Amino acid sequence: MTTTPVLPETMRVSQLDAAHSVRLTERPVPTPGASEVLVRVAAVGVCGSDTHYYEHGRIGPFVVTAPLVLGHEASGTIVAVGSGVDAARIGSRVSIEPQKPCRACEQCKAGRYNLCAAMEFFATPPIDGAFAEYVLIEQDFAHDVPDSISDASAALVEPLSVGIAACHKAEVTAGSRVLIAGAGPIGVITAQVARAFGAVEVHISDVSEPRLAFALQHGATHAHLAGAPLEHLAVDAFIDASGAAPAIRAGIPAVRPAGRVILVGLGADSLEMPVNLIQNNELWVTGVFRYANTWPTAIALLANGSVNLDALVTGSFGLDEVEAALTASRDGASMKTIVTPAS
Repeated sequence: MTTTPVLPETMRVSQLDAAHSVRLTERPVPTPGASEVLVRVAAVGVCGSDTHYYEHGRIGPFVVTAPLVLGHEASGTIVAVGSGVDAARIGSRVSIEPQKPCRACEQCKAGRYNLCAAMEFFATPPIDGAFAEYVLIEQDFAHDVPDSISDASAALVEPLSVGIAACHKAEVTAGSRVLIAGAGPIGVITAQVARAFGAVEVHISDVSEPRLAFALQHGATHAHLAGAPLEHLAVDAFIDASGAAPAIRAGIPAVRPAGRVILVGLGADSLEMPVNLIQNNELWVTGVFRYANTWPTAIALLANGSVNLDALVTGSFGLDEVEAALTASRDGASMKTIVTPAS
């Protein structure tokens, strides 16, 4: 028989009131709807988007106009369920897929629910995120994880899913040769995914020699300091995880004819592209917006040891230290910072 834990009436939450203004406050513990589960949050990864909201109070059209809870890379334990959810799930450790699509639109029905125009995504105004002791999520977006996967790695399934989505778009398979721009967390994770998918060469470029050295230890087979010539590589796919216009311009000529260019990193709203090269070489150019249907693959890659996310964790902070966690990324040696609300 499943025993429902006794829950408090209130919980601690770290909320962003405006740019550079974070405070710890109390809110009621939410009650799950019929198809929802309540998760006691164990770990939350700090993403570049969280830092951007902290620094600027907005990302493009998404503006913080009311208090917002940041954090969308999360894991935890189910402590309560809605009336339509099997109570046996209480006590399950889960990785949270931090989104709620409408499930009825054309994109959702086609399996591309990441493109749902009515998407409610954690930590995107006005939807609160996971820098809190408890969060609600639709029951099928709370993915069970084995005990062999740490709380931190279970939280980082979210950025791992970005790497998986990018490698799917790039059609990475056995024997592929790949170039990745950017040796930050997404670049390194994507390098690991590419190797797990069978890539025999994974080139990575960055302006930071320490980050390149780290990437060589965690997935990449070749490292290139930014500015080095890349045209001779003739890779099957180029994945940009930097968002830097110079990196994109340098990477596209490194792709073989009929190869693929995948834009993942967030940078300028527009940039000049080598249109003649793209046309003459019939390159496929596309973007990646979040992910869809990636959690099972991500959890399997972690469970069988093909991907190591714990190695990326360079700092851990409590819920009362969220501001320090958000600014830790300014340190060039930082890779991935974790917030632990339950500690």
